[in-house]
This record gives sequence, C-alpha cells and structure tokens, in this order.
Amino acid sequence: MSGKAANNAKTWFTPFNVVSGAIIIIGLVITILRFTRGLGAVTNLSDDNPWGIWIGFDLLVGVALAAGGYVTSAAVYIFGMKKYHSAVRPAVLTGFLGYALVVVALNYDVGRPWRLPYPFIYQGTTSFLFEVAACVALYLTVLFLEFLPAPLEWLGLKKARELAVKLTLVLTVLGVVISTLHQSSLGAIFLIAPSKLHPLWYSPYLPTFFFISSIIAGLSMVIFESTLSHHYFADKMDEVHLSENEGVTLGFAKAASLVLAGYFMIKVMGIAEGNNWHLLGTSYGLWFLVELIGFVALPSFFFAVGVRNKDLTLIKWTAAWTVLGIVINRLNICLIAFNWQLPSSQRYFPNWMEIAISVFVVTVGIVVFRFIVTRMPVFYEHPEYKDTH
Repeated sequence: MSGKAANNAKTWFTPFNVVSGAIIIIGLVITILRFTRGLGAVTNLSDDNPWGIWIGFDLLVGVALAAGGYVTSAAVYIFGMKKYHSAVRPAVLTGFLGYALVVVALNYDVGRPWRLPYPFIYQGTTSFLFEVAACVALYLTVLFLEFLPAPLEWLGLKKARELAVKLTLVLTVLGVVISTLHQSSLGAIFLIAPSKLHPLWYSPYLPTFFFISSIIAGLSMVIFESTLSHHYFADKMDEVHLSENEGVTLGFAKAASLVLAGYFMIKVMGIAEGNNWHLLGTSYGLWFLVELIGFVALPSFFFAVGVRNKDLTLIKWTAAWTVLGIVINRLNICLIAFNWQLPSSQRYFPNWMEIAISVFVVTVGIVVFRFIVTRMPVFYEHPEYKDTH
C-alpha cells in the first residue's frame, strides 16, 4: 500500500467515523423495519400511549434546542448587537438542521407519513397542530434562506449571494414571529389534556412556558455548540471567530441567567394559580422540584456567577446542564408526567429501537453539520466578502 493510500485509510477509519458509521447502519436497518413492518415492530406505542420518545425528544426537544437560530439572529439584526455576529451562521445552521431532522423524525412517528402534507390540503385550520405544522414548514424555509449566503459564497455565486444578504432583516423578523407562534403552540397543545397531564406541569401558562424556555434553550445551545465547535473545529476558524468567542459566551450567559430567573418566577406563579402547593410533597412533586430548582434556579445562579467572575469553564458546564434541563422538561410534559394516573404496567417506556432511531437522527445531524462547517464559510469570513454580511 502506498503512503498516500495508507493516509487515506487512516483518515477514513477515525473513531468518529467508525462510531457514527455503526450508528447510521443500525439506524438504517431499523428504518427498513419501521417502514416495512409498521410501528408495532419497533415501538412500544399503544392506544393508551400513542406517542413516545420520537415526539417527546425528537420533536419537542429538537424544536426547543433549534431556537438558537432565531435568538441569535434577533440579537444581531433586530437589537443591533453586532458583537455577536460571528455566532449567527453556526446558530442558524444548527437551527436549520434541527428543524429538518424534526421533519425527518415525524415521518417515523406518523402512522401514514405520506399524509404529512394533508394539513395544507384539507380543512382544519383552527387546529393547534395545523398552526404548528404551518409554522415549522415556513420557519424551515426561512432558516434555509438565512443560511443560504454561506453555500452561495462557497459556490462563488456572487449576485445570488448579494440578493440573499439583502433579505436578512426581513427573514430575521419573519423568523422571530413564526418561532414565537409555534414554540408557544407546542405548549398550547397540552392545554386540551388537563386530565392526562399532572397538575404540577399542567398550567394555562404552558404556551408562555414553552416560548420562554425556548429562549433559554437557544441561548444555552449557542454556548454549548460554540464550546464544542471551538474544541473540534478551531482550525476552521479565523481570528474574528476565535477572538469573539469569549464575548459571545459571556453575553449569552448573562441573558440566559436573566431569562432563567424570570422563568423561575412564572413557574412559581403557575403553581400558585393552580393552588397546587400540597402536591410538592408527593413523588411527582419532588421530581418537579428537581426540575425547577436543579435545572432552572441553579443554572440561573451559576450563569450569574460565571459572568461576574468571567469564569468561562463554569458558564460552559452550566450551558450543558441547562440544555439537559430543557430535555428533562419536555420529556416530563410529554411522557413522564403524561398519563400519570395509569398503572405502571400500562405506562410507556421506549423500545430500544425507538432510542436507537433517536440516536441515529442526532448522529446524522452531527455528521451533516461536520460536513458543512469543514467546507463552507461558517466559522470564518470568506475572503471575498469580508465586512459585507
């Protein structure tokens, strides 16, 4: 084997490629089973539990964690915080991939996936699900157009790129409006199930809770994604992206601390509104306090301490902890505290193949993200377009 061939073989058989390749192969096999033998062959779903981890994690968590796109774009283009400009493209790319994979995951969960376009064809425009479907479809398109300047720069299509850049502000405003609608509407869906969702999580404020927590998710996810990117893709970054990392981290951490504090207060208001204080002593109540104190109050405090002391390590770990808290919150509402009155024998627990598909979807997102950022101007300013974004 020649030296060049040996180097190519070594490049292909990296730990990342081997692990991600194995996950993708397993995912493809289960995908074939899902679409040839039906939901029953690969899931533990039932009439009592018609949705599971593919909705709780792949959809609700995925949409929340993809909020970094609209949060960062709004900060830079609407509120004029140009010092965070370097974070826009990575955040928009993460958001676009997140929403795209949500749509992919929906095809697994829906019994008849070819009917996904039906809300746009048949009557039903008064449904929350129609509003969510319409907004997700529109926002996915908006994110694609927002990210479009990067691939156009890569392809050298200057005139098309200039047109895409001119649409930036309009797309940002549209993205914020659409995100506000569907992030809150995902919470509003659960308003129709007061008897199924545990009283500590059920609240007329659910739409507000979902929207505010999506802002928290977006801010934390930008810090989390930036941390990983600066570790694994530092060689792809120019001096601007490397030097602005600290400012982005501190600024977003400060905002996250304030939003978490406000979120904590309205969550307490939700308990008071339902007069559910007595439920805090139950097993579900203790788990609710773990979520509220451990994943809302504490991150708010640690973000504030990190900003005050300029402790980037504390901020980065807190961001990861907060992302985990968003995951727990969405799973609590959709799965853990849902159908809480059913006997344990009838409660839902995911089949290992459901978990494997969720891991498969996330892995595909990481692989695609890696492919794009190693080729397109995401972490650096294209030399022909500097200062023209």
